Amino acid sequence: MKRLLETQEQNLALFVQRLVLALVVFPHGAQKLFGWFGGHGFSGTMGFFTNTMHLPAPLAFLVILGESAGAVLLAFGAFSRAAAFGITSIMLGAIVTSHAQHGFFMNWFGAQQGEGFEYHLLALALSVPVMVFGGGKYALDTWLVEKLAPAPRLSKALAHG
Repeated sequence: MKRLLETQEQNLALFVQRLVLALVVFPHGAQKLFGWFGGHGFSGTMGFFTNTMHLPAPLAFLVILGESAGAVLLAFGAFSRAAAFGITSIMLGAIVTSHAQHGFFMNWFGAQQGEGFEYHLLALALSVPVMVFGGGKYALDTWLVEKLAPAPRLSKALAHG
């Protein structure tokens, strides 16, 4: 568990990356979970993922959870590596299943059948370092490591004291 929560405590770049990633991904998760920002909400998104995209329901649920709760966890730096792994997986899955066929560029002018994958690459550029190195400065992961660490045994403490 400690390895999952470890981070480079003073790394400000990782803090900025995880915060920007959370701020960019959360609205997409809120669309899927709550129907905010013009989204279809949980039922509509589950229906689209399972009926139209033919994703298994557990996977569809994990996508919704990863973009909503995962983004919140990232914002606070709690379980940063796991949350970044979820978002990394979602972005890779989105590229493979939906966006690669439309090329690189987003559909700015309505000339394509769908959206390209440039957004997803940017999200990957933010998520992969957090997944590898942790949440950086101001991450709750640092506090969690301290709280979850087993108390030193009395004999070890006496031997070093």
